[in-house]
Amino acid sequence: MKPTAILLLSLLGAAVNVGCGPKRVPTGVLDRLPFESRIELLEAENDLALAVDHLEEARTEVGRQRAGLRRAKDRLSAAENEESNAKDSASKEVARLAVEEARARVEYLRARQRVEERSERIQEVSLRCARDRFELARMSIARKVKVKGSESLEPQVFEKQVKSCEEDVANLRRDLKEPTDQAKAAKDGWDSHRSTLARKTFDARASPYVE
Repeated sequence: MKPTAILLLSLLGAAVNVGCGPKRVPTGVLDRLPFESRIELLEAENDLALAVDHLEEARTEVGRQRAGLRRAKDRLSAAENEESNAKDSASKEVARLAVEEARARVEYLRARQRVEERSERIQEVSLRCARDRFELARMSIARKVKVKGSESLEPQVFEKQVKSCEEDVANLRRDLKEPTDQAKAAKDGWDSHRSTLARKTFDARASPYVE
């Protein structure tokens, strides 16, 4: 079974309220929903599955950035060794430019990693919101068809839960602007060093791709 399906099943299965945790529709109420009413939940369920996919994609990107940063650090170490071992002035100049380019690359990838980690957090909270919207849909349908036990569910509580979560996402997205701007500035700096090195070596050095 795919990780997405496993996580989605675990989310859909956690229908019991626990302590002061998120408000959920009790399993006993859900079990009484008629089949035709369950069909009305498909859109909210699809949104939940999509949120799971987005979180998995964000986690994959964080892992990819970490691997790229490790390679960039190795590249910097190699460039520094090259500078130390350079024998003539021309070689020393190229090596110095290679070190500057490698340092700028590391700085950029660190900044980008911070962006991706914050993006991952946004997707984590967005998944929580999707779950809250799904619970709101469950509650609304249960009350609509007057399932036994649904009368005790308070719509305002479920609606407030969704609103609060969506506000959290909005705040996180606003907070993402600064690290995104910092990553852009670091990328511009790396591009500048890369172009200088490429000109010095007739495009033989400084790949335009982040490894």
